[in-house]
Formats: sequence, C-alpha cells, structure tokens
Amino acid sequence: MKKYPFYPKELSWLAFNERVLQEANDADNPIIERVHFLGIFSSNQDEFFKVRVADVRRKILIEQTSGSAKKSKQLLRDINKGIARHSELFDLAFESILKELRKRRIHFLMPDDLSTKQKTWVRHHFREHVLPRIVPILITPDIDLSRVLQDGANYLAVEIRNGDDVSYALLEVPDTSSRFLRLPNDEKNRRRYFMIIDEAIRLCLDMVLADFFSYDQLNAWSMKFSRDAEYVLDDDIDRSLVEKMSMGIKQRLQANPVRLSFDREMPEGMIDLLKTKFGFARGYSIIPGGRYRNFRDFIGFTNPGEKYLGFPSMPPLSVNKFDKYSNAFQAIDKNDILLYYPYHKFNYLVELLRQAAFDPKVTSIKINIYRVAKNSRVLESLIDAARNGKQVTVNVELKARFDEQQNLDLSEKLSDEGIKVMLGIPGLKVHSKLCLISRQSPQGEKRYAHIGTGNFNEKTAEIYTDFALFTSHPEICEEVSHVFDFIEQSFKHYDFKYLQVSPLNCRRKIRALINHEIAAAKAGKPAAITLKLNNLVDENIVRLLYQASQAGVKIRIIVRGMCALKPGIEGISENITVISIVDRFLEHPRCMVFHNGGDPKVYISSADWMTRNLDYRLEVGVPVLDPKLKKQVMDILEIQFTDRCKARVIDAEQNNAYVKRGNRKKVRSQMAIYDYLKKLE
Repeated sequence: MKKYPFYPKELSWLAFNERVLQEANDADNPIIERVHFLGIFSSNQDEFFKVRVADVRRKILIEQTSGSAKKSKQLLRDINKGIARHSELFDLAFESILKELRKRRIHFLMPDDLSTKQKTWVRHHFREHVLPRIVPILITPDIDLSRVLQDGANYLAVEIRNGDDVSYALLEVPDTSSRFLRLPNDEKNRRRYFMIIDEAIRLCLDMVLADFFSYDQLNAWSMKFSRDAEYVLDDDIDRSLVEKMSMGIKQRLQANPVRLSFDREMPEGMIDLLKTKFGFARGYSIIPGGRYRNFRDFIGFTNPGEKYLGFPSMPPLSVNKFDKYSNAFQAIDKNDILLYYPYHKFNYLVELLRQAAFDPKVTSIKINIYRVAKNSRVLESLIDAARNGKQVTVNVELKARFDEQQNLDLSEKLSDEGIKVMLGIPGLKVHSKLCLISRQSPQGEKRYAHIGTGNFNEKTAEIYTDFALFTSHPEICEEVSHVFDFIEQSFKHYDFKYLQVSPLNCRRKIRALINHEIAAAKAGKPAAITLKLNNLVDENIVRLLYQASQAGVKIRIIVRGMCALKPGIEGISENITVISIVDRFLEHPRCMVFHNGGDPKVYISSADWMTRNLDYRLEVGVPVLDPKLKKQVMDILEIQFTDRCKARVIDAEQNNAYVKRGNRKKVRSQMAIYDYLKKLE
C-alpha cells in the first residue's frame, strides 16, 4: 500500500482550538463576544484533556506492554508543547481583553483595587453567600488528592505560614449562580465593577481559616486537574491486546489524572507537592498559566453594557413553506422542507411534535435522543403524545459523552410516562438525528420523517448551524422505519437504497461516490467533490481522497475541527483545498456534493468521516432530492468558500492563516447566509 501523509488528529484538534483563540484576539469581534471565545477555548481544552490526551496516555500504557511507545510519547510531547504555547497566547489575549473592557467602563477588580466601601461590601457578600459553601481540604501525608478532588473544578491552593512552619490546604471555588461578582456601580462615572469569585476568596481567606489555624501569612494560587473522561478505548487500539493485559494495568487505564494546570506564580515547593500527590511524573501534562485556571465560565458572562458590545441580533427566520399551511403535515405533504439552524426557527420541529401529540390521525412517534435541552419542549410533546394514547418510542443514548447521567434520568422519566424507551444497540452509539411520525390518511398509513445533522435541542439550535430535512417521501420514510427496526432488532438484515447508514453501508456508499468521480476524471470528464464536515480523520477515506486528487478530481473541503488530510502536496493532494470557519455560530453540519456528470448528488448526514462514526456508531445520511433544496445546500457551501473574514486555510502544516482577501469583496459567510436565506423567503 502506498504511504500517504497524515496529520495527527490530536495536533489538528489543537489547531482548531487555536482558531477559537484567534477569535478572542480579533478586534473586529465585539468585546463581550471576545470574552465568550475565551470561555469556549477553555471549555474545549478541558474536553481535549479528558478525551484526547487521556486516549494518548492509554495508548502509551498499552504499547509499553507490547513493545515501543516511542511514537505516542513523541505525540504527547508535541501536545504539551502546543498547550504551553496556547497558554501564553491565552494570557496575552486575556490581558488585552481586560484593557478593552476598561475602555468601555467595565472593570474587573483585584483585592488591592477595592475602595474601603467596596471591600466592606465584598466581605459581607462573601460571608452571607460564599463562605457557607467552602470546606478546606487539608493536604496531609495520607490524602489521595486524585480521588477526593472534583475533576475540572477550580481550586485555590493555600499556603498557611506560621513562622518557619508551612502547611497547605485546597479550597474549591464554589459553583455559585455566577463566577462574576457584580459590585455596586459607580453611577457618577457610569463604571460597572466586577470581581471574579476567586479574588473574593483570596480577599477573605482569613474568614475561611480563622480560629482553626495559627498563621502569620496566607497566600493562594489557582490550580485544577483533569481526569480521564471514560474508559473507552479508541478505535485504533488493539482490543485483543487489551484482553491480555493484567488487571493491574487495566485499572490504571481508568479515571487517571491527565493534567495539572496552575498559576505560574505558585512556588516550586507547592508545585512539587501537588505533582507528588497526583502521581504526575515526567511526560504528564503539567502546565503553568495565568492567575485563573477555569475560564469556561466566561461563556456565560452577560453583557452589562450597550448592545453594540455583543453581536447584533439575528432573529431566526420564518419559513413560508410551513407558514402558508394550516398544519405541519399539510406543509410536508406538499414539499420536502429543508431548515438550516439557527437561521431558521427550530420551533417548526417543536410545532410538528406538538401537533402530532394531539392529532387524532397520528398513531405513533419514534425519535432518537442524544442530547436535549433542559426543560425541553421536544420531550414535553412526546410525553403529551403518550398521555393522548399515541405509541411513542424513544431511543435514548446513554453513552452520550458528559450527558450520561442526564440521559439515564431522562430514560426513567420517559418510562414512567408510558413511553417505550430503547437504550440503543450494544457496542454502538446511536448518533443519528431521526424522528418518524405515522399518521392515518384516506390512502392508508402515511409517514413523516425528520433527518438532520444536529440534536433535538432547542439551546444548541440557537448557536449550532445544522440542516434538518422534513419529508414524506414514501421510500425514504420506509427506510427511516427500518433504521428504528435495526435499533430494536439489529440481528435482522435491512436494505437501504437511499440512506447512508453506519455501520451498515455508509462507508461503502461514500467510497462508491468518490470512486465514481475518480472514474469520471480518468475518462477526461469533469469531476468534483465538495464536503463540509466537523472532522476528517478516517485514514482509509483520506487515502481515497488522495487518490481522487491524483486522478484529477477537484476537491474542496470545509472542516471545522480535526483534519488528518494534508492538502496542497504536489503529486498527492494538489487538487484538494481545505478551509475552516470559526465565527459566532458553531459550524456543525455534515454535507456532501458529488459532481455526478453535471447532475449533482447532495447529501446531509449525522456522520463525520471518522472511524468511530463510520464503523462504531449508528449514523444516518440522506440524499436531498428536491432540485431547489439541492441548490440551496450548494449555494450555502459556495457562500462559505467566498468567506474573506472568518475562513482559514488548512494547509499541510495547519498554520491557520486567514484566507487572503486580495481585491475580492469582504464576505463574512455566516452573515451572508442569513441574508441569502432571508431573500428566499
């Protein structure tokens, strides 16, 4: 097999998060949104350590039992080097943002900045609202910090000095209603004052430790650690080897600490103590940083000032194809309808389910739930439907990462309401975004399907871009029904003419579509592929794209996150261009366009081109058949390829250079798409 180049997916993920950090540094973004991007960057990095870095560490441990772990160890060193660079860039961005906030009369105060009146106010607030939630954890010789501390929580490591004696304690920064303590405004100068809760604790350390410790001096520095998110081996780890491993090694793979980050001003003695207590050795991710360790709360920092400090409002658009009919079923009977969130109203899906809940003609509803919003109206409608005697079947994915407990509670709640709850397929995550409604008609039973790229989640539909297809196409609806049958009876055989279904036929259909373009190019005919994905890391598919490029197929790709493919390499990928767009909305849809001899084939899908999505998850892709809707998808992609504000070039080294504007019009694709869709209505 010919050797092709691949960019490590973990380093590619770091390049993606650097694009988020670029947004925090972008002076063209409103200042409050730059604060939010700091929070997004921090939240992303937390998940990266819990999942990606934890996976690399597992690989090292496993590979050491069978031979060399040299490659994985080098990868971990490269990761740590990248994280250290990001930490420095982050601190610079934070200082720049604080400076810009002060220009707009928004001040984050340190303890020494407080007036006497403000200090009195803070101490009173602390005693009443914060102190009751703080219990110091004393660092003693017997304590195992990796077991007693909360993963990802924010801590202050306190040094208690009494003469020559030094002892240490950890204080968890409590999860109050807000990380940001808002102090009384300065009405005279129209200044708005905030203090991060961490600073309030520093100011009031004497109140926490009073009467229980003798001390001359108290000092505190921030720290946090991350633990392996779950004991799930990645798809390229040899499972047969894992079965042969000793129980001792298997236990070491579970819930081990993977990162210690701390204020770089922390004294060496305290750092060494923490490293020892966590069992961190050389090669672990031990990362010095700025004064604060937990920035993910900055996502929720609300604008305390003028509207222009945040993004301008973009009210979701109404859709005439729905609005001109008296109910949603009539609308879908008349046309296939394609929505693109958050530009279009998510409420059309909610309304479809609400109507289905009481429509006497509706007999059953089936749906896959992966992540849902708190107080979800989708779930309310499903419960209402069950109460009205409809047959309601909900597949709840219990292994949705970081939502496991919520989904477990949800499954119990739905069962209590008389809903049939399925818990997926052993060994497969159900990640497809399907809903199927059966309804009586004069011609017999008729089905209505939703096939989408995003979750049934009202909150994420406000900030994630995603396609949702509503159709009553008989054959497609029949195949959607077969997907639900497969979830319940996976041992049966099902044929899918229209749908791409992982792990049954998705990989095979994708390969066939790419090979069709390769054949056309080799015959001297026009051949092209356009893709939009979250992640492109499956090596077999990447190899095939390299082969397509070598055959002369013109390939354009938009990848939000990880990209293992190296574009622009002479003789291998010179016909491939890749861009990435990071802006106010999270780019989340997966869609594919194949030239197909001038009659384009267009698909939307829940599946990224990752091994796990193609082989180890239940995913569904669907062709867009309506010519107008096909054009709509292709037009949206074309607008994104004209972006000259937020698009970055993904080159062979993933340097994140912005696409050069040249003398072209300044296009910000997310804004341009909104205008495009608005004109369609």
